[in-house]
Amino acid sequence: MKLSNETLTVLKNFSSINESLLFREGNKLTTVSSSKTVLAEATLKDSFPQDFCVYDLNQFLSVYSLYKDKTELEFDESNIIFRSGRSKIKYRMAAKEMIVTPPDKTITLPSEDCTFEMDAEVYEEILKTSSVLSSPHIAIQSDGTTITLGTFDAANDSAHTNSITIAEVNDGKVYKIVFKTDNLKMIPGSYKVTISFKGIGHFKNVKDDIQYWIAFEAKDSKIS
Repeated sequence: MKLSNETLTVLKNFSSINESLLFREGNKLTTVSSSKTVLAEATLKDSFPQDFCVYDLNQFLSVYSLYKDKTELEFDESNIIFRSGRSKIKYRMAAKEMIVTPPDKTITLPSEDCTFEMDAEVYEEILKTSSVLSSPHIAIQSDGTTITLGTFDAANDSAHTNSITIAEVNDGKVYKIVFKTDNLKMIPGSYKVTISFKGIGHFKNVKDDIQYWIAFEAKDSKIS
């Protein structure tokens, strides 16, 4: 089998969440960070013929790229075989117990306390700004009428900050939901965002079938 560019993009993204991955038979992949604070799920254009585990996903992707678009994947009981013309690389599968694997069931939010759309331009801008300002935290904040997205340092009141207005709501809910910047590792795009005040946010891509559940920092967040 060959891997589509869309699948390769998802795998590269998942490698930023967890260096290892359990591939399941079929076209759905799920990964979870080692801290269990980020869960991601994607439905792919490609379908895998069997379950297998990869310990170093970045290395797996590097091996696949050796032959560029000529690479074909094959599988046996213990190896992933990268084949191109006369060349063949046998890449050992990892044992499942060697890696951190996601739960079998999809997370259901315990509540849906605020919902809005974050467009691709806003997401790109907030990540660029957090990088330039070295901001370790990103906050979703509302005064009851306006939702803003901002970068800051929860441990340093004198650090640089920025904010972007993303929605007018007029629902009277006042809150500040704080995420670690390092946990917001979604594929670029527009997202429908749903926050449960019980500790988790759901980010669903509005175009592609990929979604993320990300725990927020309860000690730095404030809900009125």
